[in-house]
Formats: sequence, C-alpha cells, structure tokens
Amino acid sequence: MNETDHLWDLERRFWLRGPEHFARALDPECVMVFPFGVLRGPAIAASLEGAPRWASVEMDERTLAQPTGELAVLAYRASGRRDGEAPYEAWCSSTYRRDGPGWRLVQHQQTPLQGTST
Repeated sequence: MNETDHLWDLERRFWLRGPEHFARALDPECVMVFPFGVLRGPAIAASLEGAPRWASVEMDERTLAQPTGELAVLAYRASGRRDGEAPYEAWCSSTYRRDGPGWRLVQHQQTPLQGTST
C-alpha cells in the first residue's frame, strides 16, 4: 500500500473503528471540531465510550496535500451511515503528522451539509 492509500485508510478507520484505533493513531494534542463543539486530547476518546460507530462511510471529492514530508492534509465529502439512520453528510478535513514510521491525527473538522444531522 502506498503512502496516499495508507493515509486514506487511516482516515476511514477513524470513522469505522473504535477506541483502540483512536489510542494508536490519535495525537495526544489532537483538536476535533464538530457541529456540537470542540474536543481536544483525552476528551475525544472519552466521547466514544458507548457511542455507536458508523456502519459505513464513503469519502468522495478527495484532496490530499503534503506541504512538508511531515504533514498531510486530507479534505473530502463524507457520507456516513449508521444502521437504521439517515446518512450523515459533511465536508471534512483532517491533518496528520508523521510520527516515526507512521502517522498521527492532529486535527479533524466536520461541516455538515444542509439537511443532515449527526
């Protein structure tokens, strides 16, 4: 798997996997911005306790920028689905920093498309 595919795979895992993925790939100083507010560091993992995970996610209109070899910025249109619920659609961005041989998420933001809810 090339580096670009690896970054998109990491991003998909944040949607679909649970706290174990967050513990491995989330930077301790990460900041996430959601429609309900801002979460930082340990509050991000705590917010997942008991929260339903997404059953599937589609990431379209993808953009990847690497301003340096140590940073990667992903931007895309997401369509997430949970069992029995209407799709959640949002514009998203995530920033990763290189951490040794891997990557850690340092920023994530979601802007819902009109007419969708979390």
